Amino acid sequence: MADLNINLAGIKSPNPFWLASAPPTNSGYQVQRAFEAGWGGAVWKTLGDPILNVSSRFAAVSFNGQRVAGFNNIELITDRPLEVNLKEIYETKKRFPNHAVIASLMVEPKQEKWHEIVKRVEDVGVDGLELNFGCPHGMAERGMGAASGQVPELVEKQTYWAKEVAQTPVIVKLTPNITDITVTAEAAVQGGADAVSMINTINSLAGVDLNSWNTIPHVAGKGAHGGYCGPAVKPIALNMVAECARNPRVNVPISGMGGVSSWQEAVEFMLMGATGVQVCTAAMHHGFRIVEDMIDGLNNYLDERGLASVSDLVGKAVPKYSDWGNLDLNYKVVARINPDVCINCNKCHISCEDTSHQCIDMLKDPNGKDYLKVREEDCVGCNLCSIVCPVDGAITMVEVPGEHVPMTWNERQAAIGLVAECKVDALK
Repeated sequence: MADLNINLAGIKSPNPFWLASAPPTNSGYQVQRAFEAGWGGAVWKTLGDPILNVSSRFAAVSFNGQRVAGFNNIELITDRPLEVNLKEIYETKKRFPNHAVIASLMVEPKQEKWHEIVKRVEDVGVDGLELNFGCPHGMAERGMGAASGQVPELVEKQTYWAKEVAQTPVIVKLTPNITDITVTAEAAVQGGADAVSMINTINSLAGVDLNSWNTIPHVAGKGAHGGYCGPAVKPIALNMVAECARNPRVNVPISGMGGVSSWQEAVEFMLMGATGVQVCTAAMHHGFRIVEDMIDGLNNYLDERGLASVSDLVGKAVPKYSDWGNLDLNYKVVARINPDVCINCNKCHISCEDTSHQCIDMLKDPNGKDYLKVREEDCVGCNLCSIVCPVDGAITMVEVPGEHVPMTWNERQAAIGLVAECKVDALK
């Protein structure tokens, strides 16, 4: 069995699977149930001045028969008194000393407010702090959450205020509702952050009821934008984690989240630079026991790869992630159809003919049987046919054999510039 223990900026846990700050971590009862099920850590639902939540507050987006492909909420931070939460945090940490308990915090952008809440939560024995600069709704009107998280100067300043008194590691949770998340990640590091976590939820409206014309969800006929999460946001989250991981100025550990529903997504996030992952929507959809499959799957994967520790995954794919201008323009793959597996549904032909490069022909063999074949000389390797194909193994993308000279766009432009300079010099 591989070693699943992680150490994120000094915060240790028996495995990389943490519950994110959200409804599943709203109380000691829930967090303790989660630890019993096998979760390695939990980020307590955001603490601050208790608020009033609305009813109703959740919505989901289903797609092609899949329930909760995306999840939207307009819920705010804890609506329970701080004293109650602190008491339950103390009891939970006492009962589970080897599990990570992190306090998520959100207060007004005032130094004394940060000092006060940091001291109070650390007094009950938390392993670390997560500063919530990401909540996109409800608190922004009060200068908190994304309202602070979208301003690099405020991220840096408030991180610094928390670090002035913090005795435990400080994680800064970043909003994706920004043009470039690396800018605020850098600001967090400049403020002294020990780690960053991403992504928080994305501004969203789940839908509109076609009968009543009310937004989904609605509160007495009125709606507001919420925060979007779940499987649908994973590609966005994975990109933002990767961008920060390859940025030399964001030189702190990353706690990744956003659409993690299985051990496979967890591995992807870790390969792209995350030390551990946080999960919310999947737990809300399926319950705490999903972590059992996550742990088993991760263990088996590490064993199959011959890796002794989960930490051996962290960042291994980051060097493969670059800018478009660094991609090899001379590399080529083409689609190849296996007639023994193809069911002749013609999805590939339709998509290629209508929306791609018209390089899949509908032919007949000597016996009059229909079959599909790719004209490889015209195929650009876009992958569309293999994406829409409903049968595994029917279409594969294969590398075109033979020697080729790598050439990137940046190299090409540099060469063109050099030729132009030579012509100018010759004219002189």
